[in-house]
Amino acid sequence: MELRDKHIILGISGGVAAYKSCELARRLQDRGAQVQAVLTQGAMHFVTPALLHALTGRPAYHDLWDERFETGMGHIGLARAADALLIAPATAHCIAKLAHGLCDDLLSTLALARSRESCALVVAPAMNVQMWQHPATQRNLRVLREDGAAVLEPAEGPQACGETGPGRLLEPEQIVQEMIALFTSKVLAGRRMLITAGPTFEPIDPVRGVTNLSSGKLGFAIAQAAVEAGASVTLVAGPTAQATPRHARRIDVTTALQMFEAVMAEAGRCDVFVAVAAVADWRPDSPGTEKLKKAAGPPPLIRLVANPDILAQVAGLPSAPFCVGFAAETERVQQHARAKLEAKNIPLIVANRAQEVQGADLAELELIDAHGSTVLPRATKIEQARRLIGAIATRLPASPHRDSRVK
Repeated sequence: MELRDKHIILGISGGVAAYKSCELARRLQDRGAQVQAVLTQGAMHFVTPALLHALTGRPAYHDLWDERFETGMGHIGLARAADALLIAPATAHCIAKLAHGLCDDLLSTLALARSRESCALVVAPAMNVQMWQHPATQRNLRVLREDGAAVLEPAEGPQACGETGPGRLLEPEQIVQEMIALFTSKVLAGRRMLITAGPTFEPIDPVRGVTNLSSGKLGFAIAQAAVEAGASVTLVAGPTAQATPRHARRIDVTTALQMFEAVMAEAGRCDVFVAVAAVADWRPDSPGTEKLKKAAGPPPLIRLVANPDILAQVAGLPSAPFCVGFAAETERVQQHARAKLEAKNIPLIVANRAQEVQGADLAELELIDAHGSTVLPRATKIEQARRLIGAIATRLPASPHRDSRVK
């Protein structure tokens, strides 16, 4: 319920992507938002006020002169009650009107009448690729950004017209994540965060390997929470099917050695390193180049060698970032976690019971540092990630410790 008690006006202009606005309305409400739909005349070629009324439980307005508005000034009343005006989709025509302050219908009048201090303007464009790339559209978008609007860059891909390129409306869940970030305190603004997530896979031969049950869910949730908090995020991910959080930079790896190399290449430029990945402690010394065949007699002998300790290597750098480790244990969780905290000389470690969290959507975590421990009660992994980000933020120095990291 990240958007609980937030009043959002969902503006819908006349593009074919308006069909996505119906799902968007539901998803915003699922997160606790109160949604008020406002349609342009063009939007009603694709969706209807009756449909949006049914989805939101509130009358969907489209007429500036609607007689249901008290004193005939609905644009004032609606604007004053809103925390954000989200226009999705925003057509090229709608964007041009907003940029030039034109207000000849209810939606454009709302945009001009809102209080810019208390009601954010968020624009999610959707249009043909040529319209998107036209200098006039890009010029209008620059004006909107300069005026303080948030512009959600569209996705690339096939379009209804048959062409392919940028201009597709973001998916509803992506827009919801952007709205959550809009209302999140930017406690990590100006920080660069490096996160590892998922398992590693250490090949035995071309088809077999040593791995574990880590899904990557918690690491990706931490990356999402860090983005929401304003950090610049680099995510080094082992083999996982998790979707990359919007605005996070992802580096895919397979083995522990690859993860080590990727992390060490980035560690000198980050302020915070969060080692969530379940990295294999050992790897086969000499992986086979062909599939090992089953045969009579004893099974093949596989010699294991140690993988590098990524967290210890980063923590040992001359000017190390703030390091956060993870201890997924099966027994004596706090004891093992505290030993790891001291051995690696890091300021914070997150402990959990491995058999309860691997692959699960819920988790109980314990934050352990030199001063004691704090239990984060069982909750969804994204909620735990946001709690962890808050805890990290309170432990960081007042400003990034390397000015050169923030460009």
